[in-house]
Amino acid sequence: MLDLAAHFNGFLRADPRRLHFAAHSHHPWPDATRAAHMHVWDDAARLMDGKWGPILGDKLAALRARIADLLRLPDPTTLVFAPNTHEFAARILASLPQGRRPRVLTTDAEFMSFARQAERLAEDGLIELHRIAAEPARDCVARLVEAARQGFDLIWVSQVFFTSGAALSGLEALADAAGGAVLVIDGYHSFMAMPVDFSALAPRAFYSAGGYKYAMGGEGCCFMHCPPGWLPRPRNTGWFAAFGALDAGGAGVPYAPDGMRFMGATFDPGGIYRLHAALNWVEGVGVTVADIHAHAHALQARFVAGLAGTALDPGRLVVPVADPARGNFQTFDLDDAETWQARLTAAHVVTDRRGRRLRFGFGLYQRAAEVDELLARVRAL
Repeated sequence: MLDLAAHFNGFLRADPRRLHFAAHSHHPWPDATRAAHMHVWDDAARLMDGKWGPILGDKLAALRARIADLLRLPDPTTLVFAPNTHEFAARILASLPQGRRPRVLTTDAEFMSFARQAERLAEDGLIELHRIAAEPARDCVARLVEAARQGFDLIWVSQVFFTSGAALSGLEALADAAGGAVLVIDGYHSFMAMPVDFSALAPRAFYSAGGYKYAMGGEGCCFMHCPPGWLPRPRNTGWFAAFGALDAGGAGVPYAPDGMRFMGATFDPGGIYRLHAALNWVEGVGVTVADIHAHAHALQARFVAGLAGTALDPGRLVVPVADPARGNFQTFDLDDAETWQARLTAAHVVTDRRGRRLRFGFGLYQRAAEVDELLARVRAL
């Protein structure tokens, strides 16, 4: 197993009693991000109004190159940034055809940044929303492919479901079946948690993720890969989307030809600095995303193996530990999930709950010792 806890001293020492097992929700930041956070202030003081040139130039270019390498994207300029993924969802939804109700295909396990907005539009009859069951996950893609052949304007699906941790594969088949639909893959629970090779899907599908979870850069910096030629002029647009426009003097509102066409407006650049620092730190310590994934799975296996004799039943796992098609967190489906979370909180164990589902997340900042201490506290309950 990896032992990188010493690189997270700032977060881990802030509350020594705390056992944090919610990496899927709010991953601790490596210490390397603190200097980046201070760098934002220093650049603002030094450059003032002039800071946007370097931020939108060299800073974004370097971060794009790093993310593109991690996702195996052929062209870093297809990447665009926003403070949150809801901005991307809103711009894509606002780009759907007019004159009729656009047809949207998704699952019943999408994160709220998209699911809430889509449901609200459906309430007013502005879109026709079709949701298929995300579970069982093993044949979710097959069900999506079958449904997609009915013809849709937008298809939106997670690569790893936040409700269960189940990971999908074979999304190329969905791209083949999607026809002319805009295809969006929500990668927030897969980026930097498991290896992602998006090279085959890059010409066809959007991919969104961000720094809040496994990328370890905190809030305020999300990104989206925008396939060339798809949705060239989003109706929901900010003035930064004109940066790089080839023909600013032409008819209509100008747009950049690359990923910047989905850009919004003025934002806090702190997240960009931190995310860049976090990704550079990972590279600097010689850790790959495959290493991170293997480390999390090894910790999961240790945790589940130690649950024998406790009141937390491994049989209640939505995705069994023997199933490799899972992300870096484990989800228990429990009648008393709320009670479990409250008792764990009282024992200074941070978990995360969605309804009756209690989630334990695993990450680079943890070692076998933290898992053993978690098991001891579970037994004490």
